[in-house]
Amino acid sequence: MPVTQQELGRRVRSAREACRLTQEQVAEHLGVSRPTVVQIEAGNRSVSSLELDSLAHLFGRDIRVFVSESFDEADSLAALFRAQPDVLAQPGVANALRDCVALGREITNLELLLGIDRGAAATVTYPMPLPTSRWGAIQQGERLAGEERRRLGLGDAALPDLAELLEAQGIRTGVINLPADVSGLTLNDRGVGFFVIANRSHHFLRRRFSLAHEYAHVLADRDRFGLVSRSSERDNLIEVRANAFGASLLMPEDGVRQFIAGLGKGMPSRVYADVFDGAESLDAEGRTAPGSQVVQLYDVIQLAHHFGVSRLAALYRLRNLRVISKGDFERLKGLDDAGRGQQIADHLGLPEPDHTAVRDGFQHRILGLALEAYRREEISRGKLDELAAMLGFDRNRVDNLIDDADLGDLGAEAS
Repeated sequence: MPVTQQELGRRVRSAREACRLTQEQVAEHLGVSRPTVVQIEAGNRSVSSLELDSLAHLFGRDIRVFVSESFDEADSLAALFRAQPDVLAQPGVANALRDCVALGREITNLELLLGIDRGAAATVTYPMPLPTSRWGAIQQGERLAGEERRRLGLGDAALPDLAELLEAQGIRTGVINLPADVSGLTLNDRGVGFFVIANRSHHFLRRRFSLAHEYAHVLADRDRFGLVSRSSERDNLIEVRANAFGASLLMPEDGVRQFIAGLGKGMPSRVYADVFDGAESLDAEGRTAPGSQVVQLYDVIQLAHHFGVSRLAALYRLRNLRVISKGDFERLKGLDDAGRGQQIADHLGLPEPDHTAVRDGFQHRILGLALEAYRREEISRGKLDELAAMLGFDRNRVDNLIDDADLGDLGAEAS
């Protein structure tokens, strides 16, 4: 049964109020007057398909829900806006969330067209109480990271591409431009699933840590529709837990100690042992050469490279594991702040990865699926252009993409 104009207006009003947007804001978005929005919501004015598409994007909804038989009043993006109303005051974050949801839905629609079943990649959850102290939050995060490493069979090894690891767990990943104080965000959309987003403007190694951080929210904060991770909220206990999880997931304690031991470091200056023969014991004492166990900046650089983290993250991990003292931490950090770390890394042949060359999870996934759907004539050339435009591709670039993929002779468009 077709949705009446009055019911469509009611749904528009419901979606607007759920997102805590005013009629003035909606009017500005549509380029119309506020009285026009009032008439739309009252069912006294029709809504064009272009206007409805624009409204759906503004509300973070799939356009089809406005004309379907049933309308779900609850929505993940609206819930996030209600829980964190200051998000709406930061247009960059709010728009990034809308773009994220829109891209995720397009990927899901393409997967449905191509018969791809993501149901097998169900994301696990670890129910746990909210931490009540920083120490408790750190313990929870480290324990959670250990459990997840065991579940995935990762042992103490360095992790591979983190985006691929998360996507294998049914979590969509991507990078989007966000305000500088936002490292990432997690969104749980009922129709699409989990999104984990890192800030494109941050260095690759920081983005890698952010993905690990957001992974903790997926595993432990399932009851929330979404979370925005800001540097200003690092004292929040669930953020402390997520940071502890990220450090432990990327740099497991035993793996770090084994790596340092492989460099001939990490032993105490004196070690003691008792040899028991069944009746009595003999004491033995061993000493390392003076200064031989002091961790140097070149050791930290090798550790950071091995585990795919920043030098600063590696330094903090070593300090927290008591491998280095607070004084050593300050000494090594001072050298790195002075630019010595990068110079040593270059000499060692361990330059930092080019963060501009790191792939965008949304880009490769949506374009790969779109090309396959176009090849099968499940989508038209116009739809392919539309999807590519969402990623910043113009028509000429799409022409080149089609030619390079040897799809230039398709000609016919899907109906």
